[in-house]
Amino acid sequence: MILTAVQTTQPDYVALAMVLALAVSVLILAVRKRMREKAPPAAEVVVEAAPAPEAPGSAGQIRLCGVEPKTAAMVMAIVADKMGKPLNELRFISIKEVE
Repeated sequence: MILTAVQTTQPDYVALAMVLALAVSVLILAVRKRMREKAPPAAEVVVEAAPAPEAPGSAGQIRLCGVEPKTAAMVMAIVADKMGKPLNELRFISIKEVE
């Protein structure tokens, strides 16, 4: 019994599938690149943080004009002592140094 090999000429479908897969992946990359170019940059998005809650008994912000914070704290303590009131019951709007 003699076997003979018959060679047929069929197209190579594996190579065609690989070329199509490569073309589809290049197309997807190109579309993604264009989408990134149209999207606004992430650096432009500004998220403001919520203001920190005030401490219990505080009366809000104080404006210091030419005074160190340590000096302002001493002035507030002296005023509260002279008035005979607790410091958390007084409200200081601003402290300014007078020459």
